[in-house]
Amino acid sequence: MSHPSAQNGGAWRRLKGRVVHRYRMLPLRSRLALLTAVAVALAVAASAAACWVVTRDRLTEQLDETLASQSVPASIVKAMGDKCTGSLPGDVWLAVPTDYTIQIVTPDGNVCTSWSKTAIPAQQSDVNVARGLSDQSFHTTRTDDGKEMRVLTRPYGGPLTDRFGPQVAISVATPMDPVTDPLNQLALILLIVTGVGVLGAATAGLWVARTGLKPVDRLTEAVEHVARTEDLTIRIPAEGEDEIARLSRSFNSMTAALASSRDLQQQLIADAGHELRTPLTSLRTNIDLLVRSEQSGRQLPAADKQALLTSVKAQMGELAALIGDLQELSRTPDSGPGGGASVPVAALHDIVESALRRARLRGPSLDITAEVDPWYVRGEPAALERAVVNLLDNAVKFSAADGAVEVALHKGELRVRDHGPGIPEEELPHVFERFWRSPSARSLPGSGLGLSIVARTAYQAGGTVELRAAPGGGTEAVLILPGAGTPPPDLPGA
Repeated sequence: MSHPSAQNGGAWRRLKGRVVHRYRMLPLRSRLALLTAVAVALAVAASAAACWVVTRDRLTEQLDETLASQSVPASIVKAMGDKCTGSLPGDVWLAVPTDYTIQIVTPDGNVCTSWSKTAIPAQQSDVNVARGLSDQSFHTTRTDDGKEMRVLTRPYGGPLTDRFGPQVAISVATPMDPVTDPLNQLALILLIVTGVGVLGAATAGLWVARTGLKPVDRLTEAVEHVARTEDLTIRIPAEGEDEIARLSRSFNSMTAALASSRDLQQQLIADAGHELRTPLTSLRTNIDLLVRSEQSGRQLPAADKQALLTSVKAQMGELAALIGDLQELSRTPDSGPGGGASVPVAALHDIVESALRRARLRGPSLDITAEVDPWYVRGEPAALERAVVNLLDNAVKFSAADGAVEVALHKGELRVRDHGPGIPEEELPHVFERFWRSPSARSLPGSGLGLSIVARTAYQAGGTVELRAAPGGGTEAVLILPGAGTPPPDLPGA
């Protein structure tokens, strides 16, 4: 059987959970208005409570000062003593004029109250004064009929000590009405002011929330519009330097980037379709000739048939290369510029040597010389090799049959220089664009994506790439990648 305290704790947690859930389900402006109202209510309540306490203490202090200023004539005290001991007739009390309740307190706690006044039970503090243990006592208590009184008790050493003992105390009491009545009125006023303040704060909070959240509403409408229509041209006015303005500018930048990315994607698809159309058309034509020859029974000459098959094979290779380049460009990079700790360290000199072996196979008649120094970079080895191979392929493709290609890798700077026709100055800004091909090179094989892949790989590795006219003719490609001439300690085989 569970303990009652555990059951109460579980019930409190469930109640708290429901309250928090309902609060979170409220709209943002309602939550802001509620929080504002609660904060103002707490502040006003604290101020009202402090005002009430200060006023009570001040009024009580004034009442105590009034009581302390009162002196009880010895004749009244003597008459009270005679009355309480039975030596004075009762009608003599009519001659004792006083508006205060006066009592004689004996050391054993008995009291003798003035005429026509309700007795006030003696407190321990009163008895201590009567016994001489304290000089005086202020306290609040109630009479036998329930009326709240403020009492001051002081020692008395007059003639009564012979009748009541060696020492007695005199209490002077007055009703607490001068304190409680103003406090009740003040409490009512503070309650009204607090209620008005809370309602005003809730109204102001709701108005502030609505006004302050208007930019958020516009942003929400813009996001919903984009989600509904995929219209990325929408922009939100951004004024000022506050958080809402920064959020609006960030949203505008995001939509602009998305629009640019979509435009680039559409352009890539259009360019890819255009580039694929040429080899596909040529393939279809060649295959139609072969099929028609077989169907008609008229065999093509062996040389023509061999030429058609060679052309089909070359076009298929061109298609495969184009599709591979498109896949490389569409691959999501694992890291941004400069790489990161998760990007492996690659030996660029080994990659260059491997690319040189492939280049010498593709251009066996070329004189390809190389000076390669050790250099280690952070990057994907496959992507780096693809970039270096593309640079060397360009140099091989545009070189004469017996030409020369110089390759040098020194302190992270890879230079590939050919002695071909070169690139006109006005065409250099376009060489890294996707599918762009120089008018003089459109008859040569290629997809127009090789240098785009080089630029993309250089950017991912935190480097740069440039093509420029070489002195004496030809073109020089310069690929610069950050790294070091020595491998890191954690590289295998370092």
